[in-house]
Amino acid sequence: MGADEGQSAVVSAATRSRTPDATCAAAVDLALAAAEDVAGIGKVGRHLGVEAEGDRLVTHYFECLEPAYRGWRWAVTLARAPRAKLVTVCETCLLPGPDALLAPAWVPWSERLRPGDLGVGDLLPTSADDERLAPGYTGADEDLTEPAEKAEGELPLIRYELGLGRARVLSHEGRTRAAERWYRGEHGPEAPIAQAAPARCATCGFLAPLAGALGRAFGVCANEYSPSDGSVVSLDHGCGAHSEAAVVPSTPEPLPPIVDEFQYEVVQLHPEHTSGSVSDAEPAEDLGHS
Repeated sequence: MGADEGQSAVVSAATRSRTPDATCAAAVDLALAAAEDVAGIGKVGRHLGVEAEGDRLVTHYFECLEPAYRGWRWAVTLARAPRAKLVTVCETCLLPGPDALLAPAWVPWSERLRPGDLGVGDLLPTSADDERLAPGYTGADEDLTEPAEKAEGELPLIRYELGLGRARVLSHEGRTRAAERWYRGEHGPEAPIAQAAPARCATCGFLAPLAGALGRAFGVCANEYSPSDGSVVSLDHGCGAHSEAAVVPSTPEPLPPIVDEFQYEVVQLHPEHTSGSVSDAEPAEDLGHS
């Protein structure tokens, strides 16, 4: 604690222990009139007490009867000049009491933002110290022939991703967050459609692998008939549109006829007719001639 902070603490303690000025403390009616002038007649309740703020300076507290301000208090600060008997009103305000109903603590917009909040025309600035990003080195100011300094068990960023043309690239934290989010999502292995799939995306011909470290566990689906088309899927995800899920059997070619040249069988083509000549047939009836 510095000298100024220590002195401030001593002054605050002395102020709390100071006895309220008797003349100002006795002016309860003046303080009540000042509170009702702001809040309105009937909106100020009983007197809750008086507190010394300094020499000949006190604050009177009154109960607030507004239903929307439960636990709040009207505070009226009174003062008088040295060796004067006239008490004047300094200010009147509404302050929260120990049991006051207060609004939730303010949360910055960057912490309130949720996925899907960004709309058309909206801009989402990224802070300079975002832990999901790291500088993207071009190599112009780095000596790639010398080993870069690194922590034990950690690969240097310059060796992993250069980020040519980009000021920043994904950091280890950024890749980890993305991988965990994708793996737990609807395109991960725990999705119901993946549980019922005949095979995994790792063996599907429609999988477009990702580059870099994320490609070890993820790819992009390129099957227009799949519900994951155009989405990042884990290699152990799957769906019914797998390229090898079902192969349509081809129509078999007809077998060539088999001719038995060693045996024959007599087949009667017209069994209802007996053999005979044309002359033996009955003449047709003469129609229209005598």
